[in-house]
Amino acid sequence: MIISRRNFLGLTGASALVATCSPNAFSAQPLLNALPDTFAPTDLKGLQALARQRAFILGYPINLNLPPEAFFNWRQKLYGTGLNQFGFNNVGDPFKQSHFALNTHDFEKELIERFSRLYGFKRNNVWGFLSNSGTDSNMHGIYIGRTLLQSRTGIMPKIYFTCDAHYSTQILSNLLNLDRIIVKTSSNGSMDINDLERKLNANANHPALVVATIGTTFKGAVDSIDGIQSKLKGRESYLHLDAALFGGYLPHSEFAEELAQTKTGESNERYHSIAVSCHKFFGFPAPAGLFITTKTIFNEFEAQFAKIHDPEYILQIPGTITCSRDAVKPAEFHFFSSDTDFARQADDTQKMFDSTHYLLKEMQTHFSHLTPIRTDKRSTTIFFKKPAEKIVNRYTLATITSKEDGQSVPLAHIVVMPHVGKQIIDRFLEDLAKSN
Repeated sequence: MIISRRNFLGLTGASALVATCSPNAFSAQPLLNALPDTFAPTDLKGLQALARQRAFILGYPINLNLPPEAFFNWRQKLYGTGLNQFGFNNVGDPFKQSHFALNTHDFEKELIERFSRLYGFKRNNVWGFLSNSGTDSNMHGIYIGRTLLQSRTGIMPKIYFTCDAHYSTQILSNLLNLDRIIVKTSSNGSMDINDLERKLNANANHPALVVATIGTTFKGAVDSIDGIQSKLKGRESYLHLDAALFGGYLPHSEFAEELAQTKTGESNERYHSIAVSCHKFFGFPAPAGLFITTKTIFNEFEAQFAKIHDPEYILQIPGTITCSRDAVKPAEFHFFSSDTDFARQADDTQKMFDSTHYLLKEMQTHFSHLTPIRTDKRSTTIFFKKPAEKIVNRYTLATITSKEDGQSVPLAHIVVMPHVGKQIIDRFLEDLAKSN
């Protein structure tokens, strides 16, 4: 069959396949028609059943409230422009002009600049992008830190973090071939600063790449940024913050200054990069992450990054490990960087703290035998001795086994998110009482 380009563009589906493919393609057509008609409806019913369970998920840091109606209106407006209908791609550096015009770099750059102000970065000294996830953001922070420290000293750095850090740090240290130094934790689960100093002294011939966790995965502990920096003085070092959950809400709380990259009235930069998840506190309906660093750090990194690859055909050094990048998420997540939504996030933050206070008080009053603990006033995580299995399953509680005085103690926790209000807390407490 001879066909012109004009005719081809008028064909769809099977017509295009018949017009352009080899005879072998004809034999595949019956397989397409053989898919059962009931497959999609059955699957959709299952999804609907899952969605009805979202209010009962208490053990993981994900905001299961629906985003405001205005978000879905924004998404529809974006769709009307063609976004998410064909192949937009955010390949490259959002802070540079891209040769591939079908991108949403302007949205991406603006949201990074807006969030950087929340985190106390100095204006005009910011770089970042919207990543695939918090882990992706951590990967970029650790990779940039490794690259800079090795280029400055000629020696591969060692990476320091605690056993309470997110498991992605363990994966990434292995992926990037970094010797890991596990720092002990204090009684509340935060990094033991004195042990960090001992470990730094024992490895003084290597630069130090430190990952501080702002909200540990299970206990909700917060590593001290200033405490860590006090031990890094005079050492070649890089400090990356994993603030996956807490980085979403702390800027809207009385503790905002504690997360500032540069505190008000001061000039010292307290850390080099930060990772924050978009799908945790914010309730963005797909995994994504903020990665923010300074332009100064990025420029130094880019000079080294350019030596290991030369993507001449995209006309720039992209600055990201990932090449093709999602263009839909930055445009959609831009909604969460508006002043209006920042105000909504502040309301959610206060509700989370109020619900956390209520849950802790009720558990201490009625379930003291479970030893409920909140490690930090900045945390909305409460952990306690593991209750009956049916409670764990019904409320999707995360569990671990902790070693205490040589004994194994099963623990569970609740992470109070915006969807965890008084009604569901009371329901949980009622079921917990019945199980005992």
